[in-house]
Amino acid sequence: MELSERKKRILRIIVENYVATAEPVGSKAISAELALSSATIRNEMADLEELGYLEKPHTSAGRVPSPKGYRLYVNELMEEQRLSMEETRQINQALQIKMQELDRVIDQAGKMVAQLTNYPTFALTGGLKRLTIRRFDLIMVDSTSFIVVIMTDSKQVRNKLFKLPTDLSEAQLQLLTTLLNTSFTGKTLEELTPELMRVAEHAAGSAYGLISLVVSFAMECLEDLENRSVYTSGANHLLEHPEYQDVGKAQKLMNYLSDTPRLSSLPLPELSGDDNTKILIGPENVAEELKDTSVVLASYDIGDGMKGVIGVVGPTRMDYAKVAAKLSCVAEGLSHLFGQGELPPGKDGETK
Repeated sequence: MELSERKKRILRIIVENYVATAEPVGSKAISAELALSSATIRNEMADLEELGYLEKPHTSAGRVPSPKGYRLYVNELMEEQRLSMEETRQINQALQIKMQELDRVIDQAGKMVAQLTNYPTFALTGGLKRLTIRRFDLIMVDSTSFIVVIMTDSKQVRNKLFKLPTDLSEAQLQLLTTLLNTSFTGKTLEELTPELMRVAEHAAGSAYGLISLVVSFAMECLEDLENRSVYTSGANHLLEHPEYQDVGKAQKLMNYLSDTPRLSSLPLPELSGDDNTKILIGPENVAEELKDTSVVLASYDIGDGMKGVIGVVGPTRMDYAKVAAKLSCVAEGLSHLFGQGELPPGKDGETK
């Protein structure tokens, strides 16, 4: 059933008042904004409740939006919010850092979003698929230790110090480096084990031991990079919202947000095109722990086949327009930072 424009205006007022106050909204608050009688407003509110757009708490005469009401608001009634120049400047300033390890950049972005929104934040990287080792470098430390530095075809770098029970010469280390770069570069994780077995047929025992040591480290690095990484921030912000004054309810959600394996397996919707944000309201979330919450997501492009998603979790009484605008700005900044090494130019705008 298509709602009348009057019903839509009333629903919009209820959503925005409830977001601002966390208190059920009555006819008096609506009549202050619309030139309608209280009786007319009450009738319209009753209709909206019967249609499933509003809910009536047992202890109040006012109404609150239902997940269905929030969905209509997000789809049709919510105005796009543009950030002020100062808000854009703050986000870009926080992201304006030299290219560092991927996890440090995303972790910092997540903490910033938690501070900007006062909601818990999680960030997921989609994982790089079918990585290969581009190059091995072995650096002598002393006669019984050396450092292995590997670079992948996505320009990710990992290193590790190895200590040996016996002496190793510089010439032996150079020979090992040559063999590794000849036989084990350009191969995926699945291809490294068969190659290691092939080399074992020709290499001497001590030489094979060193080769196996380095290749095993390379395989660990590829496996780690190909898995989805998870970063969470600001779970304590839940306690600032009246919906989570019940410590048991807050603890349940905080435990979920700290469960890295469960978060890493969270199915995420496709985010593409000009609109890189997605809003999931209440029951639209797959995880049982998120059924009474809303999640706002924004996607960013890390490059080299790697995608990421940054999300905010909070009560359904959330300022969706403001949160979506801030997340979209951060995601766009991350995409530019990873892709071009710099942030996008600031955009003039104003907060509605």
